[in-house]
Amino acid sequence: QMPLVESGGGLVQAGDSLRLSCAASIPTFSDYNMGWFRQALGKEREFVAGINWNGYHDEYDDSVKGRFFISRDNVNNMVYLQMNNLKPEDTAIYYCTGDLNWGRIVPGATEYWGQGTQVTVSS
Repeated sequence: QMPLVESGGGLVQAGDSLRLSCAASIPTFSDYNMGWFRQALGKEREFVAGINWNGYHDEYDDSVKGRFFISRDNVNNMVYLQMNNLKPEDTAIYYCTGDLNWGRIVPGATEYWGQGTQVTVSS
């Protein structure tokens, strides 16, 4: 069983919204800090958003601040990324990640990764 499985990607138009989901099978999920990364074609993987283990702290890359919102459900072992006002430059494969150490989230030096879900935004 994969530890992290993303879903919710798709093809949308600029200005639309999408909500990505990440289902976690990590033991003691509620202890883990979680994040979302993305990788566009020909580019390096980059940090998008992170949320700490209890959901009281989150961080965002400047490119998505005010448009994307990360949340988590520790009862159902889920992490979400609500993406609003999508732009063509948001087109990428989006990955869910998790680690016990918050300091590893933003650099992406994390323990668990999902397989990714494709988001394509047309202009």
